Amino acid sequence: MKVCGFTIVKNAIKFDYPVVEAIKSALPLVDKFIVALGDSDDNTEELIRSINSDKIEYQHSIWPTNNKNGNFLGDETNKALDQISDEYTWCLYLQSDEVLHEEDYPVIKAAMEKYEDNLEVDGFLFNWKHFWGNYNYLAYGRKWYRRDMRIIRNNKKVRSWHDAQGFRKSDGEKPTGVPLDAFIYHYGWVRSPNLMKKKVNNSLWNKRFWGKGEVQEDEFDFGRDYDCVVPYKGHHPKVMRERMKHINWDVSINPRIKNYKLKERVLMWFERLTGHRLFENQHFHVFGKGKRSSNFWDEPIF
Repeated sequence: MKVCGFTIVKNAIKFDYPVVEAIKSALPLVDKFIVALGDSDDNTEELIRSINSDKIEYQHSIWPTNNKNGNFLGDETNKALDQISDEYTWCLYLQSDEVLHEEDYPVIKAAMEKYEDNLEVDGFLFNWKHFWGNYNYLAYGRKWYRRDMRIIRNNKKVRSWHDAQGFRKSDGEKPTGVPLDAFIYHYGWVRSPNLMKKKVNNSLWNKRFWGKGEVQEDEFDFGRDYDCVVPYKGHHPKVMRERMKHINWDVSINPRIKNYKLKERVLMWFERLTGHRLFENQHFHVFGKGKRSSNFWDEPIF
């Protein structure tokens, strides 16, 4: 069994993406890692080439100059996916702000080995931790996806879909994934208020992923633009520790304040009570669903 990792990235320095940490977190699990480099106007390529690993290979791409629907991210992801040869059984995809925890490596490795020859399994499903503002808070609410697929079978039938959050099979069907007791640590909303404003106001990102118009204030207000946050009491992946030392901003967040409308409050009350999310939009089918205990899969992530 061989595994190939891959990611897409552009302007990692300009927008302060933890792409180096993302790649490093995947290297112990893969035999090769493909970095698809967009046409950055900073030193993103030099930054990534500073990683001391002979597993990393590079490809270059020119991204579109405008973003009407966000689908180009799926297209760019598929360009990288197409470079993975048939000798690899699994493809491990991380976005440039997603990091794996070293404590989850044994679970991930064991699952890939167990289901290597089971063609009913299209990939593996991770739980998510979405950090908000800094490393001490998790964002939680119905707009935050709780789980998705990040390892797919290398058969070219499973393709990145739309904004590259999830995958679809080539016939349009949702892929079937095995749930893992493992997490993706998502740091896309951990950056200074000034850089966060620049990111959400970026023309390639704003309309599709932020959807609230441009931020007009001097800085992004982490204390206002959330549904719900909860304190994070766990620990972060080791590859993040050096980066965490350099945080130089404060955020004013009160976890007791919930910015929900009435309907959302009722739905979140039900979710906290039962661990189930009603009307959840999922990009996958769960392998063996109905034949396994709920365990971690149906429990809140905080």
